[in-house]
Amino acid sequence: MDRPDPALRASATMTAADHAATWLRGLGSREPTAQHRLFVFPHAGAGASAYQLAAHLPDTLEVCTVQLPGRETRLAEPALTSLDKAVAALAPLIANHTDLPYAFFGHSMGSLIAFETTRRLRALGTRLPERLFLSGMRAPGLPDRDPRHTLPDDKLLATAAFDGVDPELQELLLPLLRADLTLCETYTHRAEAPLPCPLTVLAGSDDDSVDEAELADWRKHTSADFALHLFPGAPHLYVRGSERQLAETITRTFPARS
Repeated sequence: MDRPDPALRASATMTAADHAATWLRGLGSREPTAQHRLFVFPHAGAGASAYQLAAHLPDTLEVCTVQLPGRETRLAEPALTSLDKAVAALAPLIANHTDLPYAFFGHSMGSLIAFETTRRLRALGTRLPERLFLSGMRAPGLPDRDPRHTLPDDKLLATAAFDGVDPELQELLLPLLRADLTLCETYTHRAEAPLPCPLTVLAGSDDDSVDEAELADWRKHTSADFALHLFPGAPHLYVRGSERQLAETITRTFPARS
């Protein structure tokens, strides 16, 4: 029997590695020193560069940030409008990189994607996150307060999401934000057994998009430890500018060393 050409095998391996790196920015960035891994899922309209967590975490913790299509390095690709499709793409990639103990951090839309990706990983029978850090998002199954994905352009541009954004940039961001809002607001929660992963739920105390009761409702989605932490005086997008404090909160319950 003919053996596969080594060059073809190497090409296939490189293609798989490149594909993973497209979705998971930072993968392999701390390969010599990493003992743990943190997968980061940004909020609606944001790309992998939105948060600078890696700068505030030890080199034993590799930070891999999800880069969805339609933003930054993937600007030419159409943005996804289905959470199920996002999870279907991400879960197998992450399943191939669970060699180290790992955790998820998601903010707003990213919390939903992180949660559903964990449920998909459980269905795949793969190693699960040591802990989920879920930020700025009401628990699954609770109704959206004010759906926006069907608003006309002028009304969507008038929302807080575009406050202070340059008009030319608004034109670029509008289709992306509408796609991300569609992904979140058309999501249908399906009842499953609680996850065995501990949950830490986070938010700014001045986040007017979610209240403490909606955050506390996450408790029903875990059979393990649950904690709720509010950052005093912080708004919805507290993550930007609070990376150091967030990194400290994460490492207190997800140690970066074995």
